[in-house]
Amino acid sequence: MQPDIEIARAASTIPVLEIGARLGIPAAEMIPYGHDKAKIRLDYLHSLADRPQGKLVLVTAMSPTPAGEGKTTVAIGLADALNRVGHNASVCLREPSLGPCFGLKGGAAGGGYAQVVPMEDINLHFTGDMHAIGAAHNLLAAMIDNYVHWGNEIRIDLRKVTWRRVVDINDRQLRQIVTGVGGPANGYPMEGGFDITVASEVMAIFCLSRSLAELQQRLGRIVIGYTRGGEPVTAEQVQAAGAMTALLKDALAPNLAQTLENNPAFIHGGPFANIAHGCNSVIATEAALRLSDIVVTEAGFGADLGAEKFFDIKCRKSGLRPDAAVIVATVRALKMHGGVPRGELEAENVAAVEEGLANLGRHIRNIGQYGVPAVVALNHFDSDTDAEIQAVREYTARSGVDTQVCRYWAQGSAGGEELAHAVAALASSGAAQFRTLYDDAQPLWDKARTIARSIYGADDIAADQKIRDRFRQYEAEGYGHFPICMAKTQYSFSTDPQLLGAPDKHTVVIRDLALAAGAEFLVAICGDIMRMPGLPRKPAANGIFVNAQGQIEGLF
Repeated sequence: MQPDIEIARAASTIPVLEIGARLGIPAAEMIPYGHDKAKIRLDYLHSLADRPQGKLVLVTAMSPTPAGEGKTTVAIGLADALNRVGHNASVCLREPSLGPCFGLKGGAAGGGYAQVVPMEDINLHFTGDMHAIGAAHNLLAAMIDNYVHWGNEIRIDLRKVTWRRVVDINDRQLRQIVTGVGGPANGYPMEGGFDITVASEVMAIFCLSRSLAELQQRLGRIVIGYTRGGEPVTAEQVQAAGAMTALLKDALAPNLAQTLENNPAFIHGGPFANIAHGCNSVIATEAALRLSDIVVTEAGFGADLGAEKFFDIKCRKSGLRPDAAVIVATVRALKMHGGVPRGELEAENVAAVEEGLANLGRHIRNIGQYGVPAVVALNHFDSDTDAEIQAVREYTARSGVDTQVCRYWAQGSAGGEELAHAVAALASSGAAQFRTLYDDAQPLWDKARTIARSIYGADDIAADQKIRDRFRQYEAEGYGHFPICMAKTQYSFSTDPQLLGAPDKHTVVIRDLALAAGAEFLVAICGDIMRMPGLPRKPAANGIFVNAQGQIEGLF
């Protein structure tokens, strides 16, 4: 099999204006970025508000492992397969972050013969949205510092400035820094740090806003710190929201690209699901729903992170109501959760598959708590045996959930027509009775506890007194109705990434809290999770270069 980048490079793409025309979008309502990607004008999207919406399908997954699950590949392949069997389907994805592209995970444009293209552009600079979000975030940081430098009329407490800076590269050296050294001309010394851009509240606001007006209002509500009297200070008070919106004006229009099979792909926004809410933009999802009969979208990492936040944050805030869910699993990942080392995954081991199925089973149960019918997509590898596949089928059948094997990576849409038929039938069955996990009125601490107990299988949550006091402080400040965004390792239901399978009787320790007043949620930082990742010992960047023909090599 060719590397992903060679498959993408050999693709027969068509002009993006033709992709738009298939959706009924007039050429004048699209802003091309070259021949193969474009933005759709916001005014045009607002004119579609009265159109009926198509069916919404969420693709999520079991807990990820180094063996790979292929959630984005399945989402793209499923959209292609739905078109192949006669539906008007689109896929909605997040924009990849440069952090994983140059780090450990690689890009996020799918793989094999189920990719979105232009793969190199999508994984790198694309239409510049990620850079605009980083610039808007850092503009606010600069304006806070400047406000203090020139008088600080509202007496911002330098010890309580909570707004950090961002960069879209994994860089552990920047997690904690001191700024303003070198004398008064260079500002004032204070502690600070960087998060990765995809963890920025600006990214979350961007993905939850439906219009420029809403975007500007939400940006203005960002709490950047506190006064010496303990009062919250907002971005609006340092007069930053308007300029930030100006930087994001073009970026807010959703991006349209295509799959290898020339089907529509909306790719817009990119928050991580282990440190943010992990979903593509509401504005792109709603656009696709008004232009397609079926929309396939994905949420990051396993269902305990991405799907939970899709349901409890994105759907709660937008009013979206999913019609079906697809849970991606692989025999290889099941064997890892069953205790098999990575180097021994090629050998048949039905017993390990059966042991690892507890992880998949908990995800199936969790999706059921939201009233959304689900199907399991078993992403096929050549080493999978009939006995291992049968073990998965029998297990999920006992839970009342069908399992369909798909081979989108190797065969494109032809590798999963059965899954496409099953998903279309499930989405149109009317079986979905969507509900969120907790009510807005529930206390913040109880919301976090509900997630830990109901989704993670934990006995309880824990935090020191300082964190407990901040829960109460945020309620007193009027944020008690916000949902909780859990920042936690993606590798386990617990906060210990080495604890695989479906652990129970564990405690989720909340180490810190971050208020996202503009995005309207509270981030609970659990265990050792970092909002700025570091590069691994051998980062993917080591193998990326430009060849003699000017082509990028090594990107995956």
